[in-house]
Amino acid sequence: MKTTIDLPEDLLHRAKIVAAQRKTTLKELVLQGLEYATRHEMPDPEVARKERAAKLIAALQARNTEPMKPLKREEIYDR
Repeated sequence: MKTTIDLPEDLLHRAKIVAAQRKTTLKELVLQGLEYATRHEMPDPEVARKERAAKLIAALQARNTEPMKPLKREEIYDR
């Protein structure tokens, strides 16, 4: 079946280059992409965003957050 798809120029240009490098047609490249997209479950963007945020927050948390024991005056000042 024939259909018309409006693609951004830069994407179409890159797709043509990839098709030429793989020695295939643009049609075959599009078919492969659609086959992949329809056979594999795509992650929910909101779930993926929340997972990335949780990883970032975990990476930014300090490791030395244990409360300090109170110091005595002798431990603070050298005499």
